[in-house]
Amino acid sequence: MQPTHATVLTINLEHLRHNYKVLRAASPDAKFMGVVKAGAYGSDMIRVALELQELGADYLAVAYAHEGTALRDAGIRLPILVLHAQPHNYPAIIERCLEPALYNASTLAQFLQVAADHRQTHYPVHIKWDTGLNRLGFKISQMDEVLAMLTDVPQIRVASTFSHLAASEDKVEDEFTGTQIDAFAKAYTALEQHLGYEILAHCTNTSGLLRFPKAQFSMVRAGIGLYGYGNTEQLDRKLKPVTSLTSIVSHVNHIAAGESIGYNRSETAQEDMHIGVIPMGHADGLLRSMGQGRGGVWIADTWCPIMGNVCMDMIMVAVPSTTQPGDAVVFFNEEHPATHLAHEVSSISYEILTSLNARISRVYV
Repeated sequence: MQPTHATVLTINLEHLRHNYKVLRAASPDAKFMGVVKAGAYGSDMIRVALELQELGADYLAVAYAHEGTALRDAGIRLPILVLHAQPHNYPAIIERCLEPALYNASTLAQFLQVAADHRQTHYPVHIKWDTGLNRLGFKISQMDEVLAMLTDVPQIRVASTFSHLAASEDKVEDEFTGTQIDAFAKAYTALEQHLGYEILAHCTNTSGLLRFPKAQFSMVRAGIGLYGYGNTEQLDRKLKPVTSLTSIVSHVNHIAAGESIGYNRSETAQEDMHIGVIPMGHADGLLRSMGQGRGGVWIADTWCPIMGNVCMDMIMVAVPSTTQPGDAVVFFNEEHPATHLAHEVSSISYEILTSLNARISRVYV
């Protein structure tokens, strides 16, 4: 399909397959859960989920129920974990055969009631433990309460139990990560013994999967790694970025020294210069924290910083005098990964990727 926007996000499905194989090879004995929330990290949730299903992934994970519903509507048959399931969506979750994470006494009690009201038996749920991230999850100290609530409840069956590592990419925090893994292992063992049947256990993110084999348990959970980023340079080298964001120069201005650039006259040319206008702005997902020299693009392998404030639909960048309208622009690609753009504004690749708006054209390799 012909792109409708001059700014294009190219999604390389071969790179996705490469990353999947790398992550699978690092955890050959575990089942694999692919995280496709947030539009598959800014790419295309449906296309990525279909590809993962074809590749042989065992589970998918989304953040919210409506994401799971979209996957079901697209024909995805894999089990789908809803990581931040909201109680008001429990009826829809059951209707679409999604599987909720239950992370406190209230969510567990409410889902038990909804499942009973819908005459469910052995409906799959997932019990989450907070082992140190201090976000969602039962505290380990609540173990007795959790086990009591899971006694004689035929309307549900625990499909898995899981946790989330807080700093698995940071070597300085390896001791803390080890305490998280050990705490989760104890919770998993206690829960499985109480239930009397086998359940899946998972606590890795991408860096946890690659750096801590003992954290793999019976299933691994990978998000950002599927899309080509491993949170460290060493891990990044094993992976291939799935998305490339490119555009064109639509106009070139000659700016004299002393002239201001953009809204609020936020920047003044210190010398005569050329400014290229590019059709990509904060409405497309470019961060407003960029601009005034922070962030930029690559034109003919030259780094061109963003000048002035980021506009809604475009940016202005300092360009070589030889730049012409129609010249190719790279925000990020395999050679210039999104981590470079992220570092320019003290951000992370996750934010750069997931901020991209749906109006940017998507094309597939």
